[in-house]
Amino acid sequence: MSQISQETADVNAAIDAELQLLDPAVRTSRALAARLLDPEFVEVGASGRRWTYEEMLDALPELDGGGGNGEGGPRFEPSRMGGVVLAPGIVHLTYETDFGGRRARRSSLWRRRDGEAGWRMYYHQATPVPAAAE
Repeated sequence: MSQISQETADVNAAIDAELQLLDPAVRTSRALAARLLDPEFVEVGASGRRWTYEEMLDALPELDGGGGNGEGGPRFEPSRMGGVVLAPGIVHLTYETDFGGRRARRSSLWRRRDGEAGWRMYYHQATPVPAAAE
């Protein structure tokens, strides 16, 4: 596989994993979410709160877009998702979400360690977008 083809495959795999983390069925399952989060995971949420791997796994089912809102509750609607390979085994994704009228710009770092088949989210940050901003 050419380098460009491999980079495209890596970005697409990270996008697929990111979309899985936005799925309420994954957000409510500690086992499924744990497979997608790196053990060294850190997030700086839209609220400014810093989350660790264990804190996120404990809270995820009750956070926006999870089971706490019920199956008919609002979902994260992603748009403009794209990515770039920063180095072998490291993909940076950026995108926006809308959640019940609240918008955020998001950035995630995904990594795949040697010997591992799947990608795991290493870092995530969300920045709220004020209503007047484009």
